[in-house]
Amino acid sequence: MTTRLQYGTPAKIFHWLIVALLAVQYPIGWLMPDIHPDMSPGASMNFHISVGITILVLTALRLFWRVTHPVAPESALPAWQRVSSEVVHWLLYALVLAATLSGWLFASFRGWSVSLFYLVPLPMLASANAAAGRAIEGLHQAMELALLITLLVHIGAALTHAFVYRDRVMQRMLPG
Repeated sequence: MTTRLQYGTPAKIFHWLIVALLAVQYPIGWLMPDIHPDMSPGASMNFHISVGITILVLTALRLFWRVTHPVAPESALPAWQRVSSEVVHWLLYALVLAATLSGWLFASFRGWSVSLFYLVPLPMLASANAAAGRAIEGLHQAMELALLITLLVHIGAALTHAFVYRDRVMQRMLPG
């Protein structure tokens, strides 16, 4: 397994697809109606869950690709930036996986029958349990907030490299 200096096309495609889906997912989550006891998932909830499952699958594929096709850290960066970059990237993977899995688990604890974009029924990860559903809902919201904060840190660092340091670090993930 050789370490590359630049991200390849598959890594870039996974990255930008996940970015686009997260840009859709957050507004859907914020604009959905509040969830009440004995409520069935409506169209917006089913779409939110479907996008979440898609993000989960793409993130798992992206993680597999990253492990099997490593890219060397930018050698021109100070050690603290290389280390913090690795920490933030692994934290992003962990938070995306935790947020999407906790959302799916929440739907499962609610006893909801949902399908992937109304095409493929999704298996439930657990049986209906109202108390567990309330607990996992709080965890899901915490993971979403932690993910959003980490995403903002990541975006801020990328923009700092592009516009302050002007060191072409961000170009490694840009198309082309």
